[in-house]
Amino acid sequence: MKRIVFGKSVQGASHKRAGTECQDSHKKIELSDGTVILAIADGHGSRSCPYSKSGSSIAVNVFCAVMAQLHISYSDKLEMLLTYLNREGDTKVAQSIDAEWKRRVLKSHTDNKRDVPPIDDRVKLKQEIYKQYGTTLVGLMITPSFLFAFQLGDGDITYVDNNGFDQVLQSDKILGTETHSLSKKDSWKRAITVVRRWDDSASLPNLFILSSDGFSNSFKDEPEFKKSCVDYFEMIRRHGAEAVDSNLKSWLSETSEMGSGDDITMLMAYSCDYAGEINKSLPVKEETIESTESGVPPSE
Repeated sequence: MKRIVFGKSVQGASHKRAGTECQDSHKKIELSDGTVILAIADGHGSRSCPYSKSGSSIAVNVFCAVMAQLHISYSDKLEMLLTYLNREGDTKVAQSIDAEWKRRVLKSHTDNKRDVPPIDDRVKLKQEIYKQYGTTLVGLMITPSFLFAFQLGDGDITYVDNNGFDQVLQSDKILGTETHSLSKKDSWKRAITVVRRWDDSASLPNLFILSSDGFSNSFKDEPEFKKSCVDYFEMIRRHGAEAVDSNLKSWLSETSEMGSGDDITMLMAYSCDYAGEINKSLPVKEETIESTESGVPPSE
């Protein structure tokens, strides 16, 4: 079996017109046993969140660091890690991500000598700084025997194989434009997690997709969103990951232009066992991308 991970963060059409940078980030890492950790984050980008680009970058790095350390701690005892994540994923793990994100935000704010709000109350001062870095976070760890999904705020984690489409977890939607944020007090309480047993070699080929809400919001309804995810699976299966990756930026830009106008991030993990597909695939390596460049595949 071969797993290929690739993706892009692109500047939304409305952000291009307004001259504002892409607020999304994503990160991918591969561990020695073939475990893959993926994360995407969508900075809020509002006037009250001037550093949400930094906030989203910190978020994906924190998720990957926390999950990688947990994996190392349990090393060859993946069954024990599964039990721990099933029991503590939405409490202790979410708390660790929340606390570490806030610690790194304060350090970044200080290191970059950014202005400190004129607030005497230390707790309120910290909260005001966190707000300036507001972001969502969506993460996924795929091991040979199980997967762990994490979500705080909007975005999607989807799965596609030859049997069709599945939503890995259902996010806690908020009406309107508001979303849960790492910047909020006790943000960990809003995290949603799921643990699923997983046969790493079953149902090949298969595709996991992490996408920011700029992607799903670009479609008129949920069936159209699902169809697009299935289309990506079919494109990779037929033409290889390299071909899709080389066109992904333009496809996502087109999706934003014709849809939400928002930044879009898409991060994919495709697994296959066909020699032909492997030869057309991309290597997996650690990467954090915060692209300011600006897509759905064209219908065949």
